[in-house]
Amino acid sequence: MNPIIDTHTHVYFPDFDADRPAVMERALQAGVTAMLMPCVDRLSCPAMMRTAAEYPHCRPMMGLHPTAVRGDWEQELMFVKEQLALAPPKTFAAIGEVGMDAYWSREFIGEQKAAFAALLALADEYGLPVVIHCRDAFEETFEVLKNHKTRLRGVFHAFSGNIDTYRQIRDLGNFKIGVGGVVTFKNAHLAEAVRDIPLCDILLETDAPYLAPVPLRGRRNESAYLTHVVQKIADLKQTSPEEICRATSLNAAALFGL
Repeated sequence: MNPIIDTHTHVYFPDFDADRPAVMERALQAGVTAMLMPCVDRLSCPAMMRTAAEYPHCRPMMGLHPTAVRGDWEQELMFVKEQLALAPPKTFAAIGEVGMDAYWSREFIGEQKAAFAALLALADEYGLPVVIHCRDAFEETFEVLKNHKTRLRGVFHAFSGNIDTYRQIRDLGNFKIGVGGVVTFKNAHLAEAVRDIPLCDILLETDAPYLAPVPLRGRRNESAYLTHVVQKIADLKQTSPEEICRATSLNAAALFGL
C-alpha cells in the first residue's frame, strides 16, 4: 500500500504516554509515514513540541482550539503569536486547530469569532494553511470566513456536513475535507457526502485518540487504524486502497508542504 499521511492526530496527549513508542511503530507498520499534530492551547503545547522533537515524522501546528477560547483568550492568542515569531521557519505545518464550536456551549461564541478571525490573519501573515474545527457552527464559521479579506487554503477537519456544505466551503477558499473514522459509522451520513466529494479534495485523519473507526469504535484511536478508513473510502469511490492512499497523500503533501 502507498504511504498514508495522518493529517490530524493528538498523539502527544497523555492518552498515549504509557505506550507512545508502540503506537508509533504500529503506525509505521500500517504505512503511516507522516503525522500532523494540532495545538489545542498553551498548556498542551510543550507535550506537542516534545513529541515532534522525538519523532521527526510528526509535524506540529500552532493554534488555539475553539473550546479553549474563554475569558483569557487574548492571552492564549498572544502565546500563539509568540510561538510563531520565535520558531524557525517551517517549524509549524499549519495554523491549527482553530475555528468554531457551539456543541458544548455558546457562552463564548463572540470570543470564538474574534479569536478565529485573528488566527486567520496569522495564517495570512505566515503563509500557512489553516486547520478548521467546526462543530454545530457552520453558520458562524462561514460568517468569519466571508469577512476575511483574502482567499485562504486549508482543511475542514472532521467534516460533518453534506455535499451542499462542501460546495459552500469550496466557495470560501481552497479547502480540503478531513475524513476519519466517522465515515465508517453505520448511521453516519458522511459516507454519502464522501462518495460525491472529489478525491482531490480529501485528506485522511484520525483525530486520535478520538473517533476510532468501525470495527474498533469505542477504543482509543491511533494512526494505524487509518487502514479501515482507507478501505471504506475505496469502497465508496469504487477504487483501490492504493489509489486512496496515493491521492490523499499527494493532497496532504501539497497543502502542508511536506
